[in-house]
Amino acid sequence: MRKLRPVDLAREHGITPQAVRNYERDGLIPPARRTPAGYRIYTEVHAAALRAFLALVPAHGYAVAREIMRALVRRDLDAALTAIDRSHAQLLRDRETLDAVGEAVAHLTATPDAASTVHGHRTALSIGRLADRLGVTAATLRNWEKAGIVVPQRTASGHRVYGAGDVRDAELAHLLRRGGYRLEQIATVVEQIRTAGGTRALSATLEDWQRRLTARGVAMLHASGRLAAYLAALDAAQPEPAGRNGTGKA
Repeated sequence: MRKLRPVDLAREHGITPQAVRNYERDGLIPPARRTPAGYRIYTEVHAAALRAFLALVPAHGYAVAREIMRALVRRDLDAALTAIDRSHAQLLRDRETLDAVGEAVAHLTATPDAASTVHGHRTALSIGRLADRLGVTAATLRNWEKAGIVVPQRTASGHRVYGAGDVRDAELAHLLRRGGYRLEQIATVVEQIRTAGGTRALSATLEDWQRRLTARGVAMLHASGRLAAYLAALDAAQPEPAGRNGTGKA
């Protein structure tokens, strides 16, 4: 198999040889063999691994990309596939949430006072139930309340109660936070919804997130191809099982 240097791998991606060494140190590409003098010897397997990792980052984010590659380096394919499955499931949830928010905004714009249901059902959720629904912590909801994003009612005993509009605002906040928006930006968008004004700016925000979801989906397709190539390179690099004469032949 062709021998490669750190600079050979680095040049393809416009990164430094030290970055390649760092990826190896962090377990994101397989360990390299060393010459007697201590120099690293990389192969096409390492090149395929690096291509796969760099394709995974825009598709799944750095943390998930790292989880996938570390699983593959230790030859735990099922763990890698599970991480990929979770990321695809999150993308689907983001798409469903975006659709729900878009419908809610359209409904609110048409009839600002009619938002008394969520997904066709009357709702009044506690902070715990809303946190479970969104997959966030109660502390996160309290932070959103401090930022003016979600403003629940209070019971006589002081407990928070989230109505349909509050749930809609929380869903929108959750979506935009995953899109990288700051709390103050989200507060502005939510206020626009509440007043049924500024819909042009709101539509632009949702369209921007839709473009991000599409780009992420395309990146996932590209990353899948890179991962398949890496797995093929790993398989090709495996020596044949030795036979009785130690030559690979029975």
